[in-house]
Amino acid sequence: MEELVIRDADVVDGSGDHSYRADVVVDGGRIVSIVKEAADAGCQRPKARRELDAEGLVLAPGFIDMHAHSDLALLRDPDHSAKPAQGVTLEVLGQDGLSYAPVDDRTLGEVRRAIAGWNGSGDDVDVDWRSVGEYLDRLDQGIAVNAAYLIPQGTVRALAVGWEDREATPDELDRMRQLVAEGMEQGAVGMSSGLTYTPGMYAPDAELTELCRVVASYGGYYCPHHRSYGAGALEAYAEMVALTREAGCPLHLAHATMNFGVNKGRAPELLALLDEALDAGADITLDTYPYTPGCTTLVALLPSWASEGGPQEILRRLADDGTAERIRHHLEVTGSDGCHGVPVEWETIEISGVGDPALGEYVGRTVLESARARGEEPWAVARELLLKDRLAPTILQHVGHEENVREIMRHRVHTGGSDGILQGAKPHPRAYGTFPRYLGHYVRELGVLSLEECVAHLTSRPAARLRLPDRGLVREGYKADLVLFDPRTVDAGSTFAEPRTLPTGIPYVLVDGRFVIEDGRRTDVLAGRAVRRSPR
Repeated sequence: MEELVIRDADVVDGSGDHSYRADVVVDGGRIVSIVKEAADAGCQRPKARRELDAEGLVLAPGFIDMHAHSDLALLRDPDHSAKPAQGVTLEVLGQDGLSYAPVDDRTLGEVRRAIAGWNGSGDDVDVDWRSVGEYLDRLDQGIAVNAAYLIPQGTVRALAVGWEDREATPDELDRMRQLVAEGMEQGAVGMSSGLTYTPGMYAPDAELTELCRVVASYGGYYCPHHRSYGAGALEAYAEMVALTREAGCPLHLAHATMNFGVNKGRAPELLALLDEALDAGADITLDTYPYTPGCTTLVALLPSWASEGGPQEILRRLADDGTAERIRHHLEVTGSDGCHGVPVEWETIEISGVGDPALGEYVGRTVLESARARGEEPWAVARELLLKDRLAPTILQHVGHEENVREIMRHRVHTGGSDGILQGAKPHPRAYGTFPRYLGHYVRELGVLSLEECVAHLTSRPAARLRLPDRGLVREGYKADLVLFDPRTVDAGSTFAEPRTLPTGIPYVLVDGRFVIEDGRRTDVLAGRAVRRSPR
């Protein structure tokens, strides 16, 4: 007898088609049968060792978070409720060009310091891997949800070239090609870049094109955080479209927003650019989160020249009064490339987390608010915080536009990604609320998407981008990564005031046919594993 039958569910199967009522039978981690309209058809109803009454609940494929920063959190915190509580059953890691494989002893320490604001110091995780394959093997020991991995181009450049602002030599470029090929062979699904973060931002287009050729040869995709989301955003998007066309590589645009005052109301221009490329045969997808503020590290705002050489060099420059004044001028007057070419507006920069608890007074306040309270200039406060916290502070940037968010999420190649940073006392609520916010606020309350459309955006579309042949749909033979939610009550519990509050209306989540959320509570099941690139 099979393990589980989910009885009388309203199945929204991820295809975008209308829902239907069915009994769904799960066994051995897969969906083994679907009996439609079983209650009304008078047929023999399937039986199993366990029956779950799903009356009034929607059964959908598990949600796929196309942009996650859980690279260490999955190992540090086996509970990891932030994601399964949202119905997420698969996260894509290695984002924005910086993560923890491939590394050597030197670059591991450098990367740890560079992205401490994203993932913590990492001192509480035994990093016993160096290659992509070894990292995926570590995930295979059991995690809360499944995880796929993108090779981080910035980490690759740090390993082969260093943190200097210069072109790679031919030998260094060959080394980068080799590292990318090895990562793809070991199971990565593609490559990411952070082109406003060092050292990835120092790569010229010709270098990126060569690496994308390698990715494409293995059937992977390129996921850039491109060179600007502010001034020059449209040009930056067009650059990525042209680059990947030249390389013959599929393109997935990370957190595809149009932010800052210069881009208010300009989402249709971005979508027209993408539609033209799609109609010409380009393979493009994108992800967004359903919020207006962004989130990154405070150090990321600095001009690229100030970050050359890595974290220790940044701290040295900040400590020098003359150099610090040059940094301030680039930030506040000319518009730093780290701040997307837009002069920083300190009233929009809210400190969301610090590494040193003694600096907690800054958290939840904008840099301008802290400066006024201390009777100082904003740059003096930001500089002091970066030095005292050794580049660890994370920030919210209140620079988005609701009309842009809605326009982009309607697009035919849109998928969902939380970009969720789990560090800090007051992280962005998207880390805990992205997927239920889509379903509650944008589907039920605003009607921006239909329920069937939205589920397809969060399931089958990302599964197709990841080339996963047996995920993203409720189909016989597919993996039993499933979510059951109440469409009348599902909603994000997290807010900017209380960002770690878990969602409502998602009572059951299964990974590999096992309950990781049951009766609305996290179980102790660690059914997640590394999801490796499918062979061509």
